[in-house]
Parts: sequence; structure tokens; C-alpha cells
Amino acid sequence: MNLWGCGTALVTPFRADGAIDERAFCSLVEWQIASGVHFLVPCGTTGETPTLSQDEWLRVIDITIEVAHGRVPIVAGATSNSTHEAVQRAKSIGSRKGVDAILTASPYYNKPTQEGQYQHFKTIAEAVDKPIVLYNVPGRTAANIEPATLARLAKIHNIVAVKEASGSMTQIAEALNVVPEDFTLLSGDDAVTLPVISLGGRGIISVASNVIPSEIAQMTQAALDDDWPRARALHRKYLLLMQALFIESNPMPAKCLLAMMGRIEENYRLPMVRVKPETRAKLENIAAEVGLLAERVAAR
Repeated sequence: MNLWGCGTALVTPFRADGAIDERAFCSLVEWQIASGVHFLVPCGTTGETPTLSQDEWLRVIDITIEVAHGRVPIVAGATSNSTHEAVQRAKSIGSRKGVDAILTASPYYNKPTQEGQYQHFKTIAEAVDKPIVLYNVPGRTAANIEPATLARLAKIHNIVAVKEASGSMTQIAEALNVVPEDFTLLSGDDAVTLPVISLGGRGIISVASNVIPSEIAQMTQAALDDDWPRARALHRKYLLLMQALFIESNPMPAKCLLAMMGRIEENYRLPMVRVKPETRAKLENIAAEVGLLAERVAAR
């Protein structure tokens, strides 16, 4: 599988009664595809997956498959801090036609060693036939996949990519220096997509593309095409927005902004809550400056 470009880490819309808002989610997925994103990532951190039941988690993935209908690849999230549970989750979606790859993060809370992480991911990879995309986000998991460990994991035939959200450009540079040419490194942070691509990365799994899918897809494509003037122009225009989406814990700011745009209702599941008034005001000002709130869509 050749993953590249902009993949959207989809939010999961909820209704006021707490149920998944399937209609809004279908509309969101269709809008993402129509806007030119290159692949979709349901049930990652941005999708509030820790709060979804097993049935809800599978339902979100199934809706994504149904709406996408083969038009773009789907990389579905399946993470647990129990290796046994992570294997069961990977098997559950690995057998689904329409899931092209599985995204799985380091075990959170356990704080495994490098060898523990290697064995965890190796066990998952050996249990399924689908390509595996690793997710390195030590800020959330307290476990960092170091470049030497990534190099070992990249030798496993169906571990094909990593979403790198360590926050360290030095680590990303080192990782790209030790993995094979055909191994894909994707940025896990919108704001550093361009430097990651300049080092040899192949794109982004994006939060910002929830709200500006066309723009992030175009920026990523331009960088991959070596059209750096266009890529930089888009990056400069939307950098403040990219940063504002992380003023508070993701996906709270993204869902707040999507609600302002009329694409979802602003509902969360605890422990996610509405952003503070000052954050809301800042999001509204930045979004207005780039024209996102000029016209609320009739998406629902």
C-alpha cells in the first residue's frame, strides 16, 4: 500500500443525546472526499475513540467504508494498551473489506520499554494481513518509538508506515535516515508538514483538514510536487489556524470550529468538554480572517 498526501483524522460527531450523529458523519466524510483529501482515518484520537463502545467503534469505521465506497483509502484506528486487546481489535477491522490499513499507537499508560513496544507491534502485525501504520505520539502515550526501534519494526513486511507526532524534528530526521526507502513517514502535526516532507516524509495525518480539507490537501500535494512557493503560501495563510486547533486538547477546538461552520453539533463525550470562552473567541477570529465563517453551510 502506498500511503501519501493528506489523510484526515476524522472527528466523530455526536447528537445532544450522546449518540453518534451518523447523518453528520456521513456528510463530513463525503465533504472530505469531495474536497480532495487523499485518504481517511476514522477512529483515531481525534475521533474520541477511547469513549466509543466496541459496536460504536466498528460502526464509525463501517460508515466511513460505506460513504467512501472505494474512492479513497481508509486507515482505521485500532489501539489498546493491552497487546491481546490490540490484536483482537486489529483482527476485527482487518477482515473488513474497505479497510486498507490499520493505525495503531504505542501502548498508553503502561510506559513499555523499546523492546516492549517492538514486541507489541510485532505481535499485532503477525496477527493480521493488512498493512500496519504505527502511531508515535509520546505526548499522549508516554512511550516514544525511537528511531532504532522504528528501523527494526520497518523490517516486518506489513508494517509499512508511521505517523510521527513526537514533536522532534531531529528524531524525524533520524527516523527517515534509518528506515527503507519504501517505508512511509507521515507527519502527525499539521504545522510541521512541510519540513517533514522536505526531509523525505510523504504527507500528513491531519486534524486541520477536518475544517480545511481542500487547503491542507493542496498544501501537501504542492510540497510533494516540489511546488514550494504554493505550499509555503498555503502554510503561511493557515498556520495560525493549525496552531489554534491545539490551544486546548484535540479534538475540542476542531469540533468547536466545525460547529461554527454548521457541519456538526458541538457535542462531546467526557472527559472532552467545550473549549473555554477565550479559546472560542480566538478560534472564531482566526477562522473569520481566513474566510471560513463567511457562510455557514447547510451540511445537515
